[in-house]
Amino acid sequence: QLRLVESGGGLVQPGGSLRLSCAASGFTLDHYTIGWFRQAPGKAREGVSCITSSDSSTYYKDSVKGRFTISRDNAKNTVYLQMNSLKPEDTAVYYCAADRFDPRTYYEFNTYEYNYWGQGTQVTVSS
Repeated sequence: QLRLVESGGGLVQPGGSLRLSCAASGFTLDHYTIGWFRQAPGKAREGVSCITSSDSSTYYKDSVKGRFTISRDNAKNTVYLQMNSLKPEDTAVYYCAADRFDPRTYYEFNTYEYNYWGQGTQVTVSS
């Protein structure tokens, strides 16, 4: 059974850092594109970043470029989202998603209907 489990969320002050993990079981993660999404209360879900299966291309939402970094550890079957210089507007539940497709743009990554999702991890940025 294919499963994704997020971890690493928490409460952090503005300017702080967190590293989210998306651990996969039941499938080999590097055969899938993995995306990170977030949803804040009262707002639509939005794509944050993804790493593709074919060539590990990465895409980022404009507002996180230069602050967030996505990476993959195939040996651990885990994808990470390193989040630095966090802002209150980064507060949301963060989800990882997986599917066998290769987006060529941020738009494609953000609008694709992923089949596999984790349960989410809360990130709160507040002083």
